Amino acid sequence: MNPYIIRALMIAGCAATLTPIGICQQPAAKVIGDIQPAHPVTSRVPVDMLAQLSGSLQQLASKVSPAVVQIEVTGIGQTEAQGRSDMALIVRQHTIGAGIIVDPNGYIMTNAHVVSGAHRIRVILSAPPTELFDASAARKSQVLEAKIVGVNKEVDLALLKIEASNLPTLRLDVERSPQPGELVFAVGSPEGLQSSVSMGVISSAMRQPDPDNPMVYLQTDTAINPGNSGGPLVDVTGAVVGLNTLIMSHSGGSEGLGFAIPARIVNFVYQSFRKYGHVYRAEMGVVAQAITPTMAKGLGLAQDWGVVLADVTPQGPADAAGLVGEDVILAIDGHPVRGLSEFAAALYIHPPDQVLKINALRGVQELSVEVPAMRVRDPMDQLVDVADPIKSRVEQLGIFGLNFDGELHSVLPDMRIGIGVIVAGQAPAFNSVATGLRVGDVIHSVNRTYIGSLEQLKSAVAQLKPGDATVLGIERKGQFQYLAFEME
Repeated sequence: MNPYIIRALMIAGCAATLTPIGICQQPAAKVIGDIQPAHPVTSRVPVDMLAQLSGSLQQLASKVSPAVVQIEVTGIGQTEAQGRSDMALIVRQHTIGAGIIVDPNGYIMTNAHVVSGAHRIRVILSAPPTELFDASAARKSQVLEAKIVGVNKEVDLALLKIEASNLPTLRLDVERSPQPGELVFAVGSPEGLQSSVSMGVISSAMRQPDPDNPMVYLQTDTAINPGNSGGPLVDVTGAVVGLNTLIMSHSGGSEGLGFAIPARIVNFVYQSFRKYGHVYRAEMGVVAQAITPTMAKGLGLAQDWGVVLADVTPQGPADAAGLVGEDVILAIDGHPVRGLSEFAAALYIHPPDQVLKINALRGVQELSVEVPAMRVRDPMDQLVDVADPIKSRVEQLGIFGLNFDGELHSVLPDMRIGIGVIVAGQAPAFNSVATGLRVGDVIHSVNRTYIGSLEQLKSAVAQLKPGDATVLGIERKGQFQYLAFEME
């Protein structure tokens, strides 16, 4: 931490709290004219110390801001019809977010939701520091077209590329974990206001907002608003500790409950995109469950907290390494596992080309094993790479569809018919019907009419009128079924 910040904060804290006599004493205040200090024994924080603190924060902002970009996205998306909570419209949207330059040759990390449905992405580079207070700075900012290198919706991260070089960058701090109470700063474009800086602290170093989702975040009370998404959360050295992603809010604005993706996960996804073009994650072939006191008592476990293996896949990686059901996982790659969120996080950031080092507890005996990681990829991620949000939309069914061909065979390897239209995403419109279709379904027929391509599907549904009985023949997870509904 900057020594000026430390010294000023220590002095400010001493002046604001009751402290024993003799601790944190300051020189007696000078008499100005005939005015005597109200409390001669208690001194105020010297103005020069506050000025040094302010100057240090300004230096930090000027150091970080040039490597934070504003991202403007034009595309299509879903919005609620005015005055109708039960109706969704697909409209052309213009959204704004932020991003972090992580490579001087134009690689930028941001949130996946920032570029969702993008038809065009523009990146606005920050004006040089000397121009930050120049009225013409906005005109001098450089605007460049960007392309998507990779998207991973599972953790809400995306990598963009612009044609530029020698750009300022920010370092992702993967060496340490931020601690509650640590001073942090958010930089982004809330409501389009580029290079806005806000200050706060780390509220929690590991927060799981959704109990059904093992993803963990840094929680911060730093002001984060729409437009901050994809921007950095930095410490007092200017290193990125997290990527600002979401807020909990009843009003839509900042209420001091902001969440950032930890730098370790951001770095893992970035390195995966650069190396593979997508994200592989490690799996060990087990089913893990959180231990409860009741479970521990019934199974005779040595501890009533943590993670226990409920199942080990026969002939899978964990089975081959010697792990068995009822083993308690203590650590993965040296990272303590105290719950399912930490178990999932440790597996997620594990390099897919290295063995997993597992510390476990069997009864009261500790053991260490090496598990060959099974490298897997979410097959639905591949659909993002090929889906065109305009050409692939089937408005009447409220979906994005893709022709199922050889390139997508790896997405659904168990598919029984090698042709059809795969549902790549949901796109409900004002005249679309609730069909029951899910992402990954493959449409083979409409009212017994064979469907072999997206064009045939569009033609078939275009002939249907409101009120017509419609039956889709689909394949879902290798099984055939019908979806019946009436057109609207």
